[in-house]
Amino acid sequence: MYTQTQGCSSFNQIKMQAQGVNFYYGEHKAICDISLSFKDREITALIGPSGCGKSTFLRCLNRMNDLIPETHIEGSITLDNEDINAPECDVVSLRQRVGMVFQRPTPFPKSIYENIAYGLRIAGEKDKDFIDEMVENSLRRAALWNEVKDRLKDSALALSGGQQQRLCIARALAINPEVLLMDEPASALDPIATQKLEEGILELRNSLCIIIVTHSMQQAQRVSDKTAFFYMGELIETGNTEDIVNNPKETRTRDYVSGHFG
Repeated sequence: MYTQTQGCSSFNQIKMQAQGVNFYYGEHKAICDISLSFKDREITALIGPSGCGKSTFLRCLNRMNDLIPETHIEGSITLDNEDINAPECDVVSLRQRVGMVFQRPTPFPKSIYENIAYGLRIAGEKDKDFIDEMVENSLRRAALWNEVKDRLKDSALALSGGQQQRLCIARALAINPEVLLMDEPASALDPIATQKLEEGILELRNSLCIIIVTHSMQQAQRVSDKTAFFYMGELIETGNTEDIVNNPKETRTRDYVSGHFG
């Protein structure tokens, strides 16, 4: 059902859309009636205090929650107007199109090169020249190439935490996703590594729809075009990041962005 269509989307068109999404862990409703749209070549930040449902919602967008027993989802989520929860959806292909970077770096215990090449080989690619090209291209897009180009055979586990996280981004980029999900990717990084990561994210805006979960209002302000504020499983407010920061409409949003709670 799903095929790679990288580069075919019109600029600023809606890439993914959630309508009336509810998600349950057993009988507990973790998110309630969430409706959000995400445009191509735009960065959306999901903000809110711990336990508010933003990471649960993020994982709904590439069906990572399928891996958790006794959960279920209601409502509609579409990618290019196709229902990602339809029975005929190929989940493997979906997760190639909608890549994900987790909170803590998760490099494979392999070389830097093999971390990138692995996904390509799993997808059936055998052309070494093409793999070499994609490894370099992915590392460049993740703003890591200049730091590792002379040590591609070294273990990825020898990299710093910030470099490992950018390697994980490069690994996700190697299979040409159209959407990139990022779940607090800088939470374990120092300020310098965070800055490099954010610079890489801003570069990626030119080719991807990016959705990033962050606890940091300052980070949302630095990297995102749009911001959605979650609280206790509900979407309280969404809009241009500048408006959410400087002129929120809802009292709870104003209290959160001003640091009164969270």
